[in-house]
Amino acid sequence: MVMAVPGSERFSSRPVDPAVLAAQLPAGLPVHTVTQEQIDALDPLTYEVIRHRLWSVTDEMGEALKRMSGSPIVTDANDFDFAVSDELGQEVQVGLYNTMLVGAVDLAIYWTLQHRATNPGIAEGDMFLTNDPWVGGGLHQNDAMVYQPVFWEGKLFGWTSAIAHQPDLGGVGLGSFSPAAQDVFSESLPTPPIKVVRDGVLQDDVADVWVRRSRVPMMIGLDLRAKVGANTVGRDRLLAVIEQYGADTVKAVMKRMMADAESRLRGKLTDLPDGTWHATGYQDQSHTGDRGLHKITVAMTKAADHLTFDFTGTDPQSGVVNCTYAGMRGGVMLALLPILAGDIPWSAGGLMRCFDLVAEEGTINNASFPAAVGRGPIGPAWLTGNLVAECLSQMLDQAPGLDAHVQATCCGTWDTAVIAGLDQRGAVPTPFLSIMMDPMAGGYGAQPQADGMDTGGLFCIPLGRVPDVEMTEFLYPVLALWRREEPDSGGPGRRRGGVGASLAITPHGTSFPIGLVLASNGKAVSQNNGLAGGYPGNTGVEWIARGSDVTAKLDEGRLPADLEEIGGTAELQPCYGETYVAPGEVFTMFWQGGGGYGDPLTRDPADVARDVREEKVTAATAEQAYGVVLDGAGAVEAGATDRRRGELREARRARAAVGDRDRSTVDLTDSRRLDDNLVAVGTEVACRHCATVLGSGAVGELDLVRYEGPVTDAGPQVVDGAGDYVDGAVHFRQYCCPGCFTAISTAVVPVEHVDDVTRTSRVLADARS
Repeated sequence: MVMAVPGSERFSSRPVDPAVLAAQLPAGLPVHTVTQEQIDALDPLTYEVIRHRLWSVTDEMGEALKRMSGSPIVTDANDFDFAVSDELGQEVQVGLYNTMLVGAVDLAIYWTLQHRATNPGIAEGDMFLTNDPWVGGGLHQNDAMVYQPVFWEGKLFGWTSAIAHQPDLGGVGLGSFSPAAQDVFSESLPTPPIKVVRDGVLQDDVADVWVRRSRVPMMIGLDLRAKVGANTVGRDRLLAVIEQYGADTVKAVMKRMMADAESRLRGKLTDLPDGTWHATGYQDQSHTGDRGLHKITVAMTKAADHLTFDFTGTDPQSGVVNCTYAGMRGGVMLALLPILAGDIPWSAGGLMRCFDLVAEEGTINNASFPAAVGRGPIGPAWLTGNLVAECLSQMLDQAPGLDAHVQATCCGTWDTAVIAGLDQRGAVPTPFLSIMMDPMAGGYGAQPQADGMDTGGLFCIPLGRVPDVEMTEFLYPVLALWRREEPDSGGPGRRRGGVGASLAITPHGTSFPIGLVLASNGKAVSQNNGLAGGYPGNTGVEWIARGSDVTAKLDEGRLPADLEEIGGTAELQPCYGETYVAPGEVFTMFWQGGGGYGDPLTRDPADVARDVREEKVTAATAEQAYGVVLDGAGAVEAGATDRRRGELREARRARAAVGDRDRSTVDLTDSRRLDDNLVAVGTEVACRHCATVLGSGAVGELDLVRYEGPVTDAGPQVVDGAGDYVDGAVHFRQYCCPGCFTAISTAVVPVEHVDDVTRTSRVLADARS
C-alpha cells in the first residue's frame, strides 16, 4: 500500500473560484480584467473576428512546435496541445490535438498563481516549466508543459501554454515507463513549476537539470526549446491582436467566449432528459506480476443544465494504473468535447463550468502522492473517458436528432511499447529510444447511422496520425514485416466497429538485443465496449517469436505474413513487463478496434457482404456473428441467411433456458426512442422490434433474458485468454429481449461484475414527469 507523504497536499491542484483566486493575488501582481458591461457592449462582428484570431494563435503555436521538434511524438502523433488562457488561467481557446491535456493545463496556472506569485514572482518575460501531474499541466510526468504570463502595460493579461509528451525523462524504465513501479520514486521525477525563462532568456542551469535526467537529452533539449519558441509565437501573436483592437476589447472577447461556450452547452443539456446513467470498466493488471482486475465506475447525473460525474466505488490506487485528479478531469474532457461540444467552440474554461467531479482520494483515477502514475493518461484517464463517453452516448441516444453524436467506445486503450538499444548502422554506434506510435491507428466506435472508422485514429487526438513505416525504419534499427488492418477486430453490430491493426518488427541494423517495455490493458477484459447490444471490439495481444527463422526467410527473399510463417516459439507478453527482442526474433502488436452498435443480427446483409469483400470481416465471422451466408462469389444467399439468423436467435433462446410464457405487447405508434432496441410508451419500456413490454419506471429493472458463457461467444475478435493475465474469471454476458431475442446489451466482463439495474428509472425520467 502506498502511504501519503506528509506535506504533499501542497502540490495538489484543483479548480478554484476565479473571484477567490483574484482576491488572493499579491498587490505586486496587478491583473487586467473587464466589467460585464464591457463584455455586453461587444458588437457581433468584432467578437467573431477576434475569436477567430485567438483560435489562429493556438494553430500557429502548434505549427511552430511541430517545425522545431524532432520527436515523432510531436511531428507524427500530434501528442501535444496548446491553450490561450485569461489572466487567472481559465482556458479561452485550446488546440485540436491531445484533448485530454485540456483538463490539466489550467490547474498548473492556478497553482502557479497561488504558490509562485510572491516567490520567485511572476513577471514579464518569464516562462515556467512543470511535469508534476499533481500540480497539473499534464497527466503524467512525461507530459511537460512550458507556459508564460503575458503582460500588457504592466498588468497580467493572460497566459499561453505548450505541452507535449516527452520520450524519456528518466526513472527506472525505458521511456520513463516502469511496469513494476509501486510508487512515483521509481518513475520520472515530478517537477513542480520552476522558472525556465527569466526576462526572455532561457536559464541554462534549469535547462541542464531538465535534460540531464533523460536517456535522450538532445531530444529533450530540443523539445524544451521548441515549447519556449511556441510560447514566444503565441505571445507575439496575442500582443499583435491587442495592439490592433485594444486590451479591453480582446479581454472582453475572451470572457465572452467562455460565457458563450458555457451558455450553449447548458442550453443543450437543458433539452436532454434528466436522469442518471452508469458505466463500469476494468484495468487488467496494475503492474508487473499483478493478476488482478481494477475497477473504475461512474454515475453520471444530468439535472437541468448541469452534469455530475460521481466516481464513488472506484478501486484503490494500485501499481502503475493510476492517474491524478488532472487525469480524471482530462478523461472527462476527452469524451465531453467531441460528444457534447462538437458543435461548440472549445473554450474549455466555460465548458468546464457545466460539470462537477465527485471522487474519493486514493483511487486509481484520483491517486494520492506518491502513487506511481506513469500509465495515467493511457490507462485510468483513458478508461475514465471511455466510461463517460458511454454514459453520454446512452443519454444522447434518447434525444431526437442527436444520434449523430452517439458512439460506441473507440479503441479502448493505447498499447505502449517502448524500444531502446544501440543503432549500429552509422560509422559510430549511437543509442536510440522510441515509443512505437503505430497504435495511433485505432478503430473508432460505431454510431447509429454509421460504421466506425477503420484505423481512424484516437478519440482523444482529433488531428493525430500514424507514423510512416519507412520513416520508422529510417530512424531506428528495425524492419517492419507488416503493418495492416486486422479483419474481425471491429465489434460486430448493426453498425460495425472500426477495425484495428497489427504490426510486426524485427531488429535490423544492430547486433544487440533491443530493450522492450510493455504497458497496456484490454487483454483480459474488453475496454472497447459496444452499445445497444453491439459487441465489443477485439482484445489486444502482443507476442514475441523466439528462435524464429525470420532471418533465413528474408535471406531467401520471402517476407513472412503471420506468426505461423515466422516460426519459432511464440511467447505471449503480459500487460506490463520488461523484456527484449534479439536479432532474428520478431515482436508483434495487435491493437484494438472499436465497439459495435446494435445487434449484429439486424445488420443489412449487403453491408456484411461488402465487409467480407473489403476484408474487414471474414466469411466465417459473417456467418457466425452476423448470420449472413455468402455464396462462392461473395453474394448474399437470402434464404440461407434468413434460416441462419433464425437458428442463431433460437440458439439464444435455448441457451437462456427460459420457458415459454405469455408476454404482453404494446402499440408502438406513439413510442419514443430510447436506443436501437428500446422504446418508451408512456411509463413502460418495450422492444422496438417485437413490441414486447419489458418493464416500467416503477419496477426499476427490465424483464430481459440474461445469458453468461465463455468469452468465445463474443466472436473471434475476443481472445479466450483472460486466464493468461488475471486470476479472476471473465465471461461473455448478454441480455436479450424475451420476445424476439434481439440483443439489448452485450459485454465481456468479470463474473462478479454488477450490471446497472436502474435503466428504466433513468430512461423514463422525463416520461414520468
